Amino acid sequence: MTSLRNSPRAKSVLATACAIAVVGLIGVKLLFPGSSQTTAGLQSPATSSTQSDQADEAVDLSEKQAASINVGPVGTRDFEVFKTSVGTIGFNENMLVQVSSQYAGKILKAFHNVGDDVREGEVLFTIDSPDLLQAESTLLASAGVLELQKKTLARATGLLKQGGSAQKDVDQATSDQQTAEGNFKAASDAVRIFGKTNTEIDKIVADRRIDSTLVVASPIAGRVVTRNAAPGLLTQPGAAPPPFQIAGISTMWMIANVIETDAPAYKVGQSVDVTVPAYPDRVFKGRVAAVGSIIDPNTRRQLVRSEVDDPDHLLRSGMYASFVIRVEDPVRSLAVPENGVVREGDGTMTVWVTKDSRHYSKRTVSTGLRENGWVQIRDGLQSGEQVVTNGAVFLSNALLLGATD
Repeated sequence: MTSLRNSPRAKSVLATACAIAVVGLIGVKLLFPGSSQTTAGLQSPATSSTQSDQADEAVDLSEKQAASINVGPVGTRDFEVFKTSVGTIGFNENMLVQVSSQYAGKILKAFHNVGDDVREGEVLFTIDSPDLLQAESTLLASAGVLELQKKTLARATGLLKQGGSAQKDVDQATSDQQTAEGNFKAASDAVRIFGKTNTEIDKIVADRRIDSTLVVASPIAGRVVTRNAAPGLLTQPGAAPPPFQIAGISTMWMIANVIETDAPAYKVGQSVDVTVPAYPDRVFKGRVAAVGSIIDPNTRRQLVRSEVDDPDHLLRSGMYASFVIRVEDPVRSLAVPENGVVREGDGTMTVWVTKDSRHYSKRTVSTGLRENGWVQIRDGLQSGEQVVTNGAVFLSNALLLGATD
């Protein structure tokens, strides 16, 4: 009897099993081509990525490339803490006067135009005033009565000495004279209210001539801002518009609306440096005069009014202006030149640090104030470290392009 191993059927089964095993090995090889590597040759993906990132943060330069990079130590500087804003120039409303007559009348002459500078007490216009006419008429009448009473008293006194009159006549004449003196004084004061001087009042009485011309003078020294006066026009006390408007121009106002977040930094009395486009090289000094008590609900801004000195009368109302206000004492801090700081695409700020001027490492820093070409470094650097002061952008570009050979 033939053995099972040597039977044709057994041989066929064995050949089939071998074929299946070969096919299985080939499939495993195709699906896992790296399966033949040893465990010692494997790396963790996270570890590999970290090492690659660390390597990418550094740049090696050739001697020629390094020659185009400026390097310097991290030092300290004083940074002034200030706020800036924009606004407009306006007249100092505490020195803005509407000049009109206290009495009604017809304007006779107007002596100044818009833009003219006037002195305090200089005549702006004159009017023909019925009220002044009435006051001067009363003055002349009281002067006549006083003169008559003086003569009556003198006559009664003379007759009393000669025995031709009684004492009661002298007493009555004395009383009448005192009354006349009081009326004359009251009439003189009434004319004086219109601006007439004692000399002018004496001349009116002496000449017995009434002058109804009322003179209106400027109460302050300043510049004519508006003029609505013209000969023949009638003027009324308090009527709008006033014949003249005079503005004192030794100081001006700057009105600014600052953002809500900066509002707590502003205080009355802080010094202000103001510039205007018309005089870009001129700095006008001033001080904060008022800080608004409300935040505008629509713009979310607060009013800050500054009083600006203008001794040369250069500023004009309506000018666009900007100001700088120092809100705190200077801060001493680490500093790097602006050309040594790079803003990355994600908004972070970086600098390049080196020890041998050939190998450069990028470092993220926290920046603050910028002033006169310097950047305040709040965190990320130590005093004395060598950093790139000019050419940092070149290194950042080289890092991105990989062109560091």
